[in-house]
This record gives sequence, C-alpha cells and structure tokens, in this order.
Amino acid sequence: MDILFSTERLNIFNATEKDIDIILELENHKDNRNYLWQGTFEEHMSEINDKNSMLVVFKRKDNNEIIGYSLSHINFKSDVFELRRIVISDKGKGYGRETLLGIIKYCFEVVKCNRFWLDVYPDNEKSINLYKSVGMHHDGTLRQSYKSERGYLAQMIFSILEEEY
Repeated sequence: MDILFSTERLNIFNATEKDIDIILELENHKDNRNYLWQGTFEEHMSEINDKNSMLVVFKRKDNNEIIGYSLSHINFKSDVFELRRIVISDKGKGYGRETLLGIIKYCFEVVKCNRFWLDVYPDNEKSINLYKSVGMHHDGTLRQSYKSERGYLAQMIFSILEEEY
C-alpha cells in the first residue's frame, strides 16, 4: 500500500476494507461518539470506492499502529475540500494538529483546491481551539441543523482559503 502523504510522525494511507473495523471502533469510542456521525461498514466501503471521497487512516511511523482516520469529500468542480470527520485515538500528543495541518497541506498543494472547510459542534471546544489556532476562519453557525440522540445540534463552519494558507 502506497503512502498518500506523510507528516513528521505519521504516514497517511487510503483506507482499505480491512481498516473499517478500526474506523468503526474509533467512531463509536466514548470519547468521540458525541462529536461525530457514526458510519456503517457499508457506508465506509462506499466512501472507499467513491472518487470524490477520501477515507484515510493515520499510522505511526515508529510502529505502524493506526491512531486515527479522516473522511473528506472533494468537490472537483468547485475546488472545495470538505473535512467531514477526523478522529485521533492517542489524544493530547499533538497528533490532531499534525494531521489537520497535513490534510490542509494536501488539500492546497496536491489536490489544488481553493477552499478547505469543516463543521464542528459548538461543545467540541478542543477542536474549535485547534481550528482557530491553525488560522481557520469561523464563517458562521448553522442553528439546530443536525438531529441526534442529544437533540437538535448547531454546526459551526470553519474554513481557510488557498490565499490564506
């Protein structure tokens, strides 16, 4: 399997069918499940096979352990890269910042997109602080835009443009 891109401590690979069980575990972990939508095996297989989706896993360079994943959607017509999900299992060690910066770099330098964006629930303060710290702009908030077990949730939109990168 070829490396899609690397960061200082991680290699990022396109996910394969054998990675889906780990992805499902990460999504359903108690520390993560309130902050992201949980997919099914079939949905993740569809994402792997969709040319507009990018389902990737993050593996540590020192031991090849999967410590996270992300799901993105690329609108090639409009040059827009949407980060839909990002999960890190080994929290508090800077892997989130490292992978986010790597994905943004990949978006602008490899895919040649004009806009990178994501949404985040307002109670996910750690992620919001991370997005602000890497120069992302808060574009606005979609009020009560998602219905979950927790009720109607707002989604804050953050983005960065190629010219701001």
